[in-house]
Amino acid sequence: MNARQLALKVIYQVNEEGAFANLALDKILLENKLANPKDKGLATELVYGSIKYRGYLDWVLDQFAKPKVKNMAPWIRNILRLGLYQLLFLDKVPVSAAINESVKLAKKYGHPGTVKFVNGVLRNIERNKDNLAIPDVQKSPVEYLSVIFSFPQWLAKMWVEKYGVKNALKLADYFNQPSPLWIRANTLKITSDELCEKLEKKGIKTVKSSKAPEGLEILDSVEIGKLEEFRQGYFTVQDESSMLVSHVVAPQSGQVILDVCSGPGGKTSHLAQLMGNKGRILAFDVHQHRLKLIQDTCRRLGITNVETILKDARFLSQFIHEPADAVLVDAPCSGLGVLGRRPDARWRKSPEDIRELQIIQKEIIQEAAKLVKPGGTLVYSTCTTTVEENNQVIEDFLANNKEFYLDKDLNKYLPYQTEEGSQGWIQFLPFIHNTDGFFIARMKRRK
Repeated sequence: MNARQLALKVIYQVNEEGAFANLALDKILLENKLANPKDKGLATELVYGSIKYRGYLDWVLDQFAKPKVKNMAPWIRNILRLGLYQLLFLDKVPVSAAINESVKLAKKYGHPGTVKFVNGVLRNIERNKDNLAIPDVQKSPVEYLSVIFSFPQWLAKMWVEKYGVKNALKLADYFNQPSPLWIRANTLKITSDELCEKLEKKGIKTVKSSKAPEGLEILDSVEIGKLEEFRQGYFTVQDESSMLVSHVVAPQSGQVILDVCSGPGGKTSHLAQLMGNKGRILAFDVHQHRLKLIQDTCRRLGITNVETILKDARFLSQFIHEPADAVLVDAPCSGLGVLGRRPDARWRKSPEDIRELQIIQKEIIQEAAKLVKPGGTLVYSTCTTTVEENNQVIEDFLANNKEFYLDKDLNKYLPYQTEEGSQGWIQFLPFIHNTDGFFIARMKRRK
């Protein structure tokens, strides 16, 4: 199986069967050893690019093909998406290769009629690709953003209405760029400066975070799992904005902390670092495999003060009877702040998901509040940007729980100063903070 056939299988699984792109790609790469090492990179590019730009590719195809994309045979529409992505986005792939390899795939997964169809459509687009009728950004900003940046119409509309056209376009562009690779130095073993030096000696360039003292961005392409520093537990992978959550919790050595939606454990292990591995962290999750990830991470980092427990955060008070110094609710959310890291996520989400998640989020924070001792801290965070999942959840909670109030000076806890730190919550946005979209709110229980 060559790189294109392998990529097609993954694209089909994602678009037609609802598979997750990263898991499907990892599985098929493991099962099929490609002869040329460069083919792995090509397959990865084809999978993620074709899926990310599916909306734009379908828009182009619909201008040249009858039937429309939604009425095509599933294998054929995905072969066309794969071929068209190469024609429009990959300058290093010859036009002849993009078309001919697509025709070969059509022979394998179609019939003589569809072979002729694939060949004709791709050649017609290649001849006329410079004459596409692009939507006018002034007259139809939602359609322009949806088509050109390849996002669902409902999401484009929401961004334009909430942030204005200029910022909505910046947001879409941010999510279409390669996401930076951030790591967090394990300060139980090493400082970020020392880690930076170690990696530099191996020829790996890094840049220190301006927001999180433990954060380093890796500028080179590296296989993290193969680095000795990773295996030795000197660092773990965690996004820059995600690192700020544990700082806002501000755990102290010797305290009891509950992390009620803890998998896969980035924030859990960071809390342990900030506590100097002293005290007690109870990490809850509803998925055993996510708890296993926490256990593996803590073992690698040398963390011993974390206990993992398989429980639903909505029912914790039924068996946790000792209140904690601090409770972190890193709530399940729509993930609309980290779309750049998950190219298929934009096509999975819907407005209905947001409404359903808000119900769960409200249930979790209400239950978590019962576990905070008087004078204790409750922190709520998400990796999304919707008001429904963020501000509305907090406002609803505070309206129904008068013993809690917003801790209005986040700058006391954030490692850097921000104008938004005086309101008790902060919404990180790519076009303002140059980070993924994250929400953090800090509340206190009255003594």
